[in-house]
Amino acid sequence: MDRFPALLLAPLLAGMMLAMPARTASRVAQVDVYDRTTGESLPTHRGRGARWIVGERGHEYSVRIRNCSNVRVLAVVSVDGVNAVTGQSAAPSQSGYVIEPGGYVTVEGWRKSLARTAAFVFTDPSRSYAARTNRPDDVGVIGVALFREREPRVTEADSAARQKSAASAAATPAPSLGTGHGRGEYSPAQWTAFERASTTPDEIHALRYESREALIAMGVLPRPRATRDTPDPFPAAPGFVPDP
Repeated sequence: MDRFPALLLAPLLAGMMLAMPARTASRVAQVDVYDRTTGESLPTHRGRGARWIVGERGHEYSVRIRNCSNVRVLAVVSVDGVNAVTGQSAAPSQSGYVIEPGGYVTVEGWRKSLARTAAFVFTDPSRSYAARTNRPDDVGVIGVALFREREPRVTEADSAARQKSAASAAATPAPSLGTGHGRGEYSPAQWTAFERASTTPDEIHALRYESREALIAMGVLPRPRATRDTPDPFPAAPGFVPDP
């Protein structure tokens, strides 16, 4: 099997994750998202056949991937249909981040070099990196394709394609949020060799993101209760005074 180039994130970035963000259930790895601007977690909401997180325009965010397996794992990260390492239209066969058993990496932006990234930032779809590079069709989704490393001296043929864990897509309105090409940051990484145990991902995670207003309109989030400007002296049906 061919060896694919992959990136190993420097250990010094491992301690940068302070909040416990949105996560997807996993067999191979755990994928979390958090808002870097507020430091708050982004919980997931189920609706329309997908998992959703609420994004705030102008806020930076990060994706953390924790390896839950006992072998090294390659995580190919896609944002808005674009590979976060290479900038290519994303495919599982491309470069990604290699994670040691039990370890994790925090992906904070588009990789510009082995030393720097440009921050992920929620923005208007027309200002997203994908739209600005003429690829607007997949704006609004974060994806992670996970590959276990081929173990030494394995003689058996690759196993059959495993069932993907990505949520099925459903028809939705045009997106109101995308991921921009934000400020440059120091984010060291290095090249490493990685041989995939299979050409098919062992697991795929997908998280859709939208504004709170859009998710309410789509029925993914409940509508907030209406508030009255003035108190109502008779807000309930007639009855008798109960004990306090």
